[in-house]
Amino acid sequence: MTALIVDDNAIARTTLAHLATLVPNLTIVNEYDNAIDAYHHLQKQQVDLILLDIEMPEMTGIELTKTLADKNTMIIFTSAKKDYALEAFELNIVDYLHKPFTPARFLQAIGKVQSILESRKENVEVTKDEFLFIRDSNVTRRLKLDDIFYAEAMGDYVKFYTKEKMFAVHGKMKNAEERLPKGDFIRVHRSYIIAVGKIETLQDGGLIVNGQFIPVADAYRKALNIRMNVF
Repeated sequence: MTALIVDDNAIARTTLAHLATLVPNLTIVNEYDNAIDAYHHLQKQQVDLILLDIEMPEMTGIELTKTLADKNTMIIFTSAKKDYALEAFELNIVDYLHKPFTPARFLQAIGKVQSILESRKENVEVTKDEFLFIRDSNVTRRLKLDDIFYAEAMGDYVKFYTKEKMFAVHGKMKNAEERLPKGDFIRVHRSYIIAVGKIETLQDGGLIVNGQFIPVADAYRKALNIRMNVF
């Protein structure tokens, strides 16, 4: 796992570099005291993770995050202020560390990054396929994975919902779960699998996808919260 440290405070950079030594497979590729130099680095060499301060001169950490071309680059914000937390999480960051933080809190955040990386490795072969071929009314159709909002089990059928249409396929939910890439989809109920990127809001007892309420079972809630970086 490769990472950059970006912080205009020298003591903060030193602290982060020391904490990084507690993680055996974490390599700090470089340290920068400003976001612009980090931006130029990322144009030439991508990393898995950026440990990123927010308030910096010329370009903030939030502004840098918005410029990232590689959306697989994960961000952990490190800030002395809590004011930016809401805006930060809207950028789908992994975690927000409020300075000063403990080594245990740092390791917890890194643990989230490691879980995401492991999930990507497990599904690298599956996610190469951008389409799912389904049998619909005796016709084999090619259904683009990015078009699927969620799947619903209904007796001996699984219904795949897109923005415009629903496709009913004879089969079991287990088979659908195995075929949908785990990097993009997650099971939230015995009867529902949802596209993570299509979640609009989380609320008590469920979530909203494409304007529809989807229940979240207690057995799946913890995994969903971890995936959505809810804490």
